[in-house]
Amino acid sequence: MHKLLPVLVLLLAIPDFHAQDTAQTGADQARILALENAWNQGVQQKDEAVLKLLLGPDLVYIDYDGTIMDKTAYLASVRSQALHAARIVSESMKVSLYGGAAIVNGVYRENGLKNGKPSSLRERFTDTWVRQHQDWVCVASQSTLLVR
Repeated sequence: MHKLLPVLVLLLAIPDFHAQDTAQTGADQARILALENAWNQGVQQKDEAVLKLLLGPDLVYIDYDGTIMDKTAYLASVRSQALHAARIVSESMKVSLYGGAAIVNGVYRENGLKNGKPSSLRERFTDTWVRQHQDWVCVASQSTLLVR
């Protein structure tokens, strides 16, 4: 019986480890969803300071038309005066965690003006986030245009 006691104690502790992991997973998923929404607001408000914090230095951004941009080019596209997003929302987002990495899939909707004319986009996206210095940054993003 004394030889089984350490094994029994270990087995009883396993559900606690799982509960802690589940709580951390939920917290990480909520944090990443909040960061996705902050990204939308940063683009809508053309807030480069916010976007610099959210995006990793080696960002690879693939736009719906196949254009590949690094972080510098992406930030320049957001600054463009030709685009004025009046409303940006993401919906149907799902976060999948893989240790220090996370994949987010969802649908992105943007309404506003492009070159002074009404514009509306609906895209399916995949974003890849990695944990760096106790927080998350997006290192890759790809979107596909959805036709109505």
